[in-house]
This record gives sequence, C-alpha cells and structure tokens, in this order.
Amino acid sequence: MTAGAFPFEANPNPIDAARRAELLADPGFGRVFTDHMVTIRYSDDKGWYDAKVGPRGPLTLDPATAVLHYAQEIFEGLKAYRLADGSMALFRPEQNARRFQRSAKRLAMPELPEELFLQSCHQLIEVDQIWFPPVEGGSIYLRPFMIASEVFLGVKPSAEYLYMVIASAAGNYFKSGAPAIKIWVSEHYTRAAPGGTGAAKCGGNYASSLVAQSEAIHNGCDQVVFLDAAEHRWIEELGGMNLFFLFDDGTLITPPTDGTILEGITRESIIILAREQGLDVREERYAIDQWRDDATSGKLVEAFACGTAAVVTPVGSVHSQSGSFTIGAGGPGQITQQLRAKLVDIQRGTAPDPHGWVQPVI
Repeated sequence: MTAGAFPFEANPNPIDAARRAELLADPGFGRVFTDHMVTIRYSDDKGWYDAKVGPRGPLTLDPATAVLHYAQEIFEGLKAYRLADGSMALFRPEQNARRFQRSAKRLAMPELPEELFLQSCHQLIEVDQIWFPPVEGGSIYLRPFMIASEVFLGVKPSAEYLYMVIASAAGNYFKSGAPAIKIWVSEHYTRAAPGGTGAAKCGGNYASSLVAQSEAIHNGCDQVVFLDAAEHRWIEELGGMNLFFLFDDGTLITPPTDGTILEGITRESIIILAREQGLDVREERYAIDQWRDDATSGKLVEAFACGTAAVVTPVGSVHSQSGSFTIGAGGPGQITQQLRAKLVDIQRGTAPDPHGWVQPVI
C-alpha cells in the first residue's frame, strides 16, 4: 500500500472537554492518552494493508500470539509540539522512521515504509491535537510500535504483524523537580552486549534494565547508568537516555554507537548543535574510573543525559556501592542549559531551523 489519508472512524465516546482539561492541567508522562490510535496490519501474503485511524481501545489477543512468547516487538518515541503560530509540528520524524526500520531488521520483522510511518504520525496528531497540554514543556508524545501477531508456538519469525500508534499528553519526564538528576552505576547488570539488540529499540532492552533501575531508585537515584558487558568499565548509556561529558577545555565526549548503544535522535541533534557552537565533539569511549577522577579533579565540568522524553537533563552526581562523586557544583551547567535551550527553541519554532528538522503536521 502507499501512504495517503487513512480511513478515519471517530471515537463514539471521547473524553469530555471538562475531564480532558482536568487531565491536561497536570498530565505527567505516559499516563494521559488521547481518544484515537492508528493501526496497520501486515502479512507475508498481503504486505501492509488495512491502515486506519480509529477509537483507542483494548486489543484482543489469542494466548498463543507470537509476541507474548518470543518478544518480537519494537517501538519508537517522538513528540509533537505546538509552534508559536499555533500549528503543530514533529521533530525529525523521518529519523524515527528509519530507526524503526533498523530495529525491525534486527528483530526479523518487516520494515514499515517511511511514508507510512510519517503518515500514521501526522494523521493521529491532526485528529487528536486538542490533547496538547497547556503546561510548560508540554507536548504530545507519540508511541509507534509493532508486534508479532501470528497465532502459533514455534521459534521462527512471525508471518503476521500489527503496527500501531498511540498518543499521550506529556509534561515533564522526571518527577523529582531537582535541577540535576542523580545517577546510579550498575555494577551487577549490563544492558547490551556486542552482537545483541542494544542498537534496536525493542522492549527486551528496557525489560532487562528494570531491575537495575529499581536498584537506583532504592538508593535514592533517578536513573541507572550501564557499563559495557566485556570489561564492565566503559560507560554506555542510561536506562533510556544517551550521555554527554563536557570538559574544561571545551571538549564534549559521548560514547560511540557501536552496536550496543541506541542511536539517539536527540543525541545526534546535540552533536550538531554543539559543533556549531564551537565545541570539540568526540564520539569515543569513556571509563567509569575516568569519570570519577575527572569530576574530582575539576577537569570534567558538566555532564548531561538526553533523549526524546527527557530532552536534555543535567547530571549532578553519580553514586555506586564504591562511593559517590559530584559533577561541578552538582547543578545544571551553563553549556548544558545553552544546548537545551537551542534544541527546545528549534523544536517549538521560536528559533531558526537551518537544518529543516521541524516538520509541520499537514
């Protein structure tokens, strides 16, 4: 099939305006959902078919549906923003579409054409833009995902798939309200290994991070940082965000995406903006002992995490069973704030967009 306007069925029981306003006043993240969703089906015989926008509602799955047993599942995350002129726009959605294809290839799933991915996101925002929350930093978060839907028990790629997009009104990702987050170093668990699925955006990567994230919360931290699987020394990424390290000589380092780290779209955008700002950006390995030593000596002046959900978030301190250390003064650094402001201004249409990153929703 080709991308065009999908058939639309309005939700016969949408959330009423008063209740919607109440929910949008404090949406949090990932708990307030819009009235509609997109579905597209795939089979080996038909290819992609039956694309539509309809009422959001529960799925009915046979107990033998393949995804429930063999975890063939991938997803994406991107945001729609309200621009200064009142229109809606997506930020670099074509990059999400291409990463979705790479994830599908790694999980032996069919690759959704880029134009179908983009149309699915555009049309859902058109239909549900009234769910944009009038709060600082507000957005509509889109969650495209695909599951193996064939009913069978057997270790092989499914012959049928269901692609969907749901949407959620979103406020701030972190609830602590602290100016900088606390990081817990996982010394017993790893997120990914060479040859694994670390570069794919699949649910299993996140499921395996949850026990370590729980450990971080138990120790008073906001997020967990994972080290490499081979030497358990090199910093990779957080449970759901990439990391950057800024030094006193203007060097900005981020771990390379060599197959075990997700190729973050916010990460790539920050690299481009930082280089335009005159920083020497390097994609190279950085060890946990270096992080501790450089923070202690003052050589490392700032560190921050980035991702679609949290945008750019300063890292104030790092904790582990071996001890703790603080980065700079423990709060948001000047360069971190500048980069975040540049990125957010482009996303919301209040600054020039020389790279054509902002895609109006038509």
